[in-house]
Amino acid sequence: MSARRAPLFAFLNAPRDSRPVRISDREWQPGQRASRFPGRAPSIGGLDLGGLAALGCLALAAGCMSSEEHREAADRATYQLIAERRAEVGLTEEPLQVAPSDDVLRLRLLGGTGEQEVRGLELVECLLIGAENSRDWQSRREALYLASLDLMLERWRFGWRPTSTGGAALAGDGNESQTFAGSLGLGLTRLFGTGAQVIGNIGLSLFDSLITTDGSSLTSSFSLNITQPLLQSFGRRITLEPLTQAERDLLYELRTYERFRRTFAVDVATRYWRILQQRDALANALANQATLTQIVRRNEALAKASRVSDIQLDQAKQDLLNADSGVISATQNLQSGLDSFKLFLGLPIEVELDLAEDALVLLDDDKLYGDIDIDVDLAVELAVARRLDLANSFDFVVDAERRAYIAGDRLRNIVDVVATGGGVSDDDQPFDFSGGNLDWSLGLDLDLAINRIPERAAYRSALITVAATRRSAEQFEDSVRVSVRDLLRDLQNRSADLEIQERSVVLAVRRVESTQRNLEAARAATRDLLEAQDALLRAQNSRTRALIDFRLAQFRLLRDTETLRVNADGLSREPFDADAIPFYGNLQ
Repeated sequence: MSARRAPLFAFLNAPRDSRPVRISDREWQPGQRASRFPGRAPSIGGLDLGGLAALGCLALAAGCMSSEEHREAADRATYQLIAERRAEVGLTEEPLQVAPSDDVLRLRLLGGTGEQEVRGLELVECLLIGAENSRDWQSRREALYLASLDLMLERWRFGWRPTSTGGAALAGDGNESQTFAGSLGLGLTRLFGTGAQVIGNIGLSLFDSLITTDGSSLTSSFSLNITQPLLQSFGRRITLEPLTQAERDLLYELRTYERFRRTFAVDVATRYWRILQQRDALANALANQATLTQIVRRNEALAKASRVSDIQLDQAKQDLLNADSGVISATQNLQSGLDSFKLFLGLPIEVELDLAEDALVLLDDDKLYGDIDIDVDLAVELAVARRLDLANSFDFVVDAERRAYIAGDRLRNIVDVVATGGGVSDDDQPFDFSGGNLDWSLGLDLDLAINRIPERAAYRSALITVAATRRSAEQFEDSVRVSVRDLLRDLQNRSADLEIQERSVVLAVRRVESTQRNLEAARAATRDLLEAQDALLRAQNSRTRALIDFRLAQFRLLRDTETLRVNADGLSREPFDADAIPFYGNLQ
């Protein structure tokens, strides 16, 4: 038994007394009727049966663990197996805890601990909150954990599987104890890679009559059964298929989990930055409202002095009403975005949530997020080599081919060699089989392939599935290539658009300042200032949108080339280096 599986089977390693029990001669006098034992429990050979029962219960308790201990043992084995497989396929180590913690933020907020607001959140903090509280993330953890459990179960199936049975019974009539019977059986089962199945059993039986002096008998028995396929179901490729598939399923879940973490990070960034955009839009709307309020007040004063017409005053008032409506709409959009973000992160909807004040300034910092300069061919090469979901798609083809091979194996004749042997000892000589009570047999079990219509249909269906799975993988690869090329074009367009919007803001600010000066010099009308102010508002919102679209395009490209990394410290990126393409355990 390997070290990695020991915790799961620790309950089998409890010490047991394997020495045979010796039943001593009874100390009864010839002719004495020993049917009643007033005031004490019946005994065999001077051994108290109540004491034996108590000892049996203690031995049984020593050989078993509580359900909580079993859970902890399963967790240790599962987490160790997952960590080993992550290292084998080139993924960084990541602690996994499938059971939700009692100290997650959601529970603290719901538990009335005084925490009713979460303010000043940065992007990395939102990732941590999502990892703790997101229901989707928890579902992915559980799927990975269950895949590891399935693998451990399959490994157990291909090891030695011990079994033990036993029982004891005391029978009588009324107040009289008449007979005692007990049995103990041990067994071992093993399925070998050749398809051979070995089943061995050994048993010990005791029968004692408590109303006679010669009614005691102790016997033992053993049996051995070996079945070896010669045609159908022969060989490791067939026999070990469940174990092979379980190994691969765990790998698939590891890739899916890692891919989910990176996709989830981009989803968090998207929602986080869109809220920043909505918050900035609200700030711009409030600033525009304040400016228009000043213009209306100015025009009201000038109108009283007959220096501004009522038309210009009404134009300013109408724009102010539109600004008031814009503030209401921007406020609603921000609140809806925050509620949706809280739902996505798994937080209570009632909690007050606010993002870091300087988050938008940091988003605009090239030094923090960096620029991406990569050739389209290299980007496509990286995506095809690194994409975890694409690796799964390639390996699904191999799985389909194996299943087709197994389906073809079921079309063969069944020819099994069956060997059996066993024996029963003489009475009161439990380990002496020299009395001739031994038997054995050697034979063949045949099932000729003269009616394999269902198997033939399954085989043909499996071949079609292979072709369909291969086409699906090829299509997925092509879609990845197209997607990466589109992402690069989109990134270039977003970069150009950001430069345009930045120049647009500069021009809009200059236009407002120039119009204000001309208005004060009576060389411009109120309408000119209102139009300039509206252009400034649109330019500011467009610039923020362009910035966020540009950063999201960067993140999507990093995600789809598998160069985005999510770890305990937050987000990072790998260099675009074709010589440093990681190996994620592609199977053949």
